[in-house]
Amino acid sequence: MKVERAKLTICACVVLAAFLATFAAEGTCADCALIPMPREVSPRTGAYLSAEGAETVGVKRLADATIPAEGYRMVVAEDGITVWSSDDAGAFYARQTLRQLAQKKAKGWSYPCVEIRDAPAFRWRGVLLDEGRHFFGKETVRKLLDLMAMYKFNVFHWHLTEDQGWRLDVPKYPKLAQMASMRLRSPAHGSHLQRGKDADGARTYTSSEMNTQKYGPFFYTADDVKEILAYAEARHIRVVPEIELPGHARAALGAYPEFSCFPERIPAGSAADDWGIFRDVFCMGNDETIHFLEDVLDYVCELFPSPIIHIGGDECPTINWSKCPKCQARMKKEGLTKLSELQIWITKHMAEHLAKKGRRIMGWDEILNGDVPKTAIGQSWRVAAKEGAGTDHVSGAQGAVKGHEMVMSPHNLTYYSYQQGFEEDPFRRAPKGGLSLEAAYTFDPLAGVPEEVRGKVLGGQCCLWGEYLWNEYDLAWRMWPRAFAMSEILWSAPAKRDFEAFSRRAAVERRRLISMGVNCAPLK
Repeated sequence: MKVERAKLTICACVVLAAFLATFAAEGTCADCALIPMPREVSPRTGAYLSAEGAETVGVKRLADATIPAEGYRMVVAEDGITVWSSDDAGAFYARQTLRQLAQKKAKGWSYPCVEIRDAPAFRWRGVLLDEGRHFFGKETVRKLLDLMAMYKFNVFHWHLTEDQGWRLDVPKYPKLAQMASMRLRSPAHGSHLQRGKDADGARTYTSSEMNTQKYGPFFYTADDVKEILAYAEARHIRVVPEIELPGHARAALGAYPEFSCFPERIPAGSAADDWGIFRDVFCMGNDETIHFLEDVLDYVCELFPSPIIHIGGDECPTINWSKCPKCQARMKKEGLTKLSELQIWITKHMAEHLAKKGRRIMGWDEILNGDVPKTAIGQSWRVAAKEGAGTDHVSGAQGAVKGHEMVMSPHNLTYYSYQQGFEEDPFRRAPKGGLSLEAAYTFDPLAGVPEEVRGKVLGGQCCLWGEYLWNEYDLAWRMWPRAFAMSEILWSAPAKRDFEAFSRRAAVERRRLISMGVNCAPLK
């Protein structure tokens, strides 16, 4: 599969200037702004007037097999609106563009006359929502899906399990919903992490301030999942579930400590109550642990139609494996010489297990260490390894060179849970410093990827990690307006970036989101 970068017929800033100037002169669309910017925009004089808004206005749809998947051609004329596409998704995205063109007038709606030819640069245009740390619920997820659709995102990466919470009811293992989906206390809002080490030298994290309020149990039932899946499908969004293994497992182990290396270490009955990375991970030497993980993934396959199942794979400490007799026995049986090879072993095992069900595994870039199947999709999150940093750090470009399809999400440019860097940001104590809108707009999924393997890059996504996102207002504040940048990067892939032109369009869209009740942060 070859992913082509969008080639704009005219530089985006020139197209925009002509577009705005034309419609401002006509007095019909002085505030028009398109995000993501289409490939080709040809303004015409006049406007189509209708009593209906863009969601219901009549559109004549025609089939055209020559138009790329998800692409469209749209002509707005004084006598009506016509859309050509080769699939339903293309027609859907044409209507999203029409929503941005629509102008409310005293007697109805006005649509400036224009011809647009458009198609996406990348197949994977994603948003990750972490519900392990904080549970948002169906209403917030539906609102998120609505906004994703408006800006042509097509993958919802649903991060459902973490050390701090397990959010999927699995009937065969009822304690996951009863115990793993709650914690007895949580970090206080506005707290920050403090690093330390335990007696064995393993990293520890403690929050500067805790509250004692019970959190949960919060989880999704099968009916909840089916409802979200149907809602996403209607908006041409694929839902890719993530079940973390072998690390980030403390919530599951709180419910079933027997699947850990040292059950006596686990405070049974709830998930971890603080953020950070935990040394207590799934025991790779225990056959019952492997059966548990297989059962969970089998159930995930029953619920989710996605051909891709994300298995996490990041940030897995090996210190317990080094001391666990069962893990050491597994290593000897499988001929493994390094602790890190246990993760390669479980990655290959799960890839083979899911392949029997017609599914592919996906995981963070750590899963690509070693000889894992080329069918495994990698997701980069760490920035490129420095020279001499060792062989345990596979960057997105390296993953593509190794033959894996890749989704790019380097943390420094795509983690929208990072603070935004302006003085009035109420989340100034969030981790890792700032990521401004201007910096977010510099992200390029193909940066550093050799020309001959660029076809391996499926696309990219922004990630909204939940430690410091307590509710939908926090979520929206972090996501918008930075997601405007991701939308344009993945759909238009402008060869030349004009941030000033982009920010002018973003200002218009920000006002629209605020009018819809979205808690959208300032541009700077």
